[in-house]
Amino acid sequence: MTVEVRPFGDKCNIKCRYCYQEGIRAAGNIPTGYDIEAVMGRLDDLAQPFTLFGGEIMMTPRRDIERLLALGLDRHGGTGLQTNGTLMEPSDIDMFRRYNVRIGVSIDGPGPLNDARWAGTLAATRRATARTEALIETLCREGIPPNIIVTLSRINAGERLDELCDWLRFLDGLGVRRVRLHTLEKDDTAGGEGLALSDAENIRALRRMRSIEHEFRTTKFDLFGEMRAMLLGDDREVSCIFHACDPYATQAVVGVEGDGSLGNCGRTNKDGVGYLKARHAGYERQVSLYRTPWAEGGCAGCRYFLMCKGNCPGTAIEGDWRKRSSDCAVWFAMFEDIEAELAAGGEVPLSAAPDRLAIEGALIDAWTLGANPSIHSLREAGAAS
Repeated sequence: MTVEVRPFGDKCNIKCRYCYQEGIRAAGNIPTGYDIEAVMGRLDDLAQPFTLFGGEIMMTPRRDIERLLALGLDRHGGTGLQTNGTLMEPSDIDMFRRYNVRIGVSIDGPGPLNDARWAGTLAATRRATARTEALIETLCREGIPPNIIVTLSRINAGERLDELCDWLRFLDGLGVRRVRLHTLEKDDTAGGEGLALSDAENIRALRRMRSIEHEFRTTKFDLFGEMRAMLLGDDREVSCIFHACDPYATQAVVGVEGDGSLGNCGRTNKDGVGYLKARHAGYERQVSLYRTPWAEGGCAGCRYFLMCKGNCPGTAIEGDWRKRSSDCAVWFAMFEDIEAELAAGGEVPLSAAPDRLAIEGALIDAWTLGANPSIHSLREAGAAS
């Protein structure tokens, strides 16, 4: 579980053309203030490590950011922080070092490759991008390299894919350790038309990323490692998109809002309303997908169902969480690639394992009862026996 602290909710200083949070902003559901004592009190109750998130977290006054970071250091040895990097100051880096902050930076590439992360005008966007690029270099030089999130779009992974690869090599040279690749969510965002890559283009881009990863000294694409782990039946340390998710009670993400209330992962919000978190998670989506034919938006018969589970409900076909991911063809192709490599190396992927159907059955039974065991635990317990 990741606890995301969001004092200003989805408020942000830039307007990414594809942002999945745009529905909240378009509906006018952005808080104008927050109660730091309520936020701190909720974090006391949760007693879990947390990440400062947004929108853009650096719009929060520094005095309150420092209070949150001090709490994170005292209770959990440090804090995570996700930012677009455009509002950072040199003094912030000193603060991050002092409070042992793990920094994530969202950027889609250098210069024009980041133009979808719009700051009002092209000139302002390029200036903001330059600030983020400088921040990454400074953090690496200071010995606290950030993790990077890159969203693939027509701007950075279409005709400019070679430039994106060169930049990733540059990040590796700086000492960046982790890059998270995201496919672009196909939401109806203002200005986002035409940005999404086709399935074939996404597959091409991801295959290209995999092909260059062996060149890197330090950088890893965690996405591919997680897909390999899932094919080996090890789901202990993979990210939420490969786990079962209830969009009204997201287990991977607990949002702490500015009034101290609990929210869900913003990726599942498609109608501009930040629903309060349900008390108990349900697994109706996964049970339904398992039994629904592919032609009707389901996953019936897919040998990668255990690994994928329909993937993130925030990327569901037509924004309908009851359907599988609109990126189904992309994930299928990538699982197929890794499956073939495992088999060529003498390993038996779970997709082709004798116990696959038994584990699927055990998971369906558990989900029906409201439980969510890991694949690893089911195999350890001998679900197939």
